[in-house]
Amino acid sequence: MKTIYLNKENLAAYQVLASSNVMALGCFDGLHRGHVKVIHSALQEAKERNVPLSVMSFFPHPKTVIEGKTCFHYLMPQSEKEKRLCDLGVDIFYLVEFDKFFAGLSPHAFVEEYLIKLGVIHAVAGYDFSYGSRGAGNMETLKHNSGGRIDVTTVEKVEYKGKKISSTRIRQQLLEGNVEELPNLIGHSYELTGVCTGCILTPDSNYTLPAPGHYEVVLNNKKNSLRTEVVVNEKSVMLTSNKQIPSWLEGKLTIVWNRQIKDQTGEVFYEYTRNESSA
Repeated sequence: MKTIYLNKENLAAYQVLASSNVMALGCFDGLHRGHVKVIHSALQEAKERNVPLSVMSFFPHPKTVIEGKTCFHYLMPQSEKEKRLCDLGVDIFYLVEFDKFFAGLSPHAFVEEYLIKLGVIHAVAGYDFSYGSRGAGNMETLKHNSGGRIDVTTVEKVEYKGKKISSTRIRQQLLEGNVEELPNLIGHSYELTGVCTGCILTPDSNYTLPAPGHYEVVLNNKKNSLRTEVVVNEKSVMLTSNKQIPSWLEGKLTIVWNRQIKDQTGEVFYEYTRNESSA
């Protein structure tokens, strides 16, 4: 898979290089079940047309620019998103710099400059995807905005327990500590990568930690795994009771979040480590 970091300065150069493709559109933060359905639909369209599959995403998240949010809870860094998109069969990943200039584009300008001139012949997105200034464009207007040059597939809402699966819903579950609910939304347990030293696990940037509390997790590196328990504070993860990570797990690893541990009353069981109690 080829990754292209796209902005207004280099856009024209990549327009010249573009060839016909089917494109999936969206932020795709967390790559949950709804996102995967969009990409699978786009892949099928690309195979039928014998053209590459591209994905267009946006960074930073539009809400940080449009709503001025200074703190945003991402579900995965771009590097992890790239790996998973590659596994899903994507050929080209366009990551667009979302700034005030881009946010101010008219719907027609977005379709002309970022779709038609990048070779898009068929666009696929979720039913609630919007584009252009103030989100004025949507999946019902996209074909019209392209002058009929782009076919469109709209992927309907994917639900769990009668509610839409969304990145916002996943963030909320994480911030409430309900990690055991996430496989139903993402398709697998929530995972994050980080570095492990001693009893401390330091997550990589652009992940959202679950709410402070006590959790059952699995720690994985390329060769080994360990089922254990950790305590989450606002910015750190530690093994319970100040236990040490085995030497064969130290370094870069993946944390798989299985469940939050609660006491017999159903309250969150929060075990402070010796480091915290001495602070």
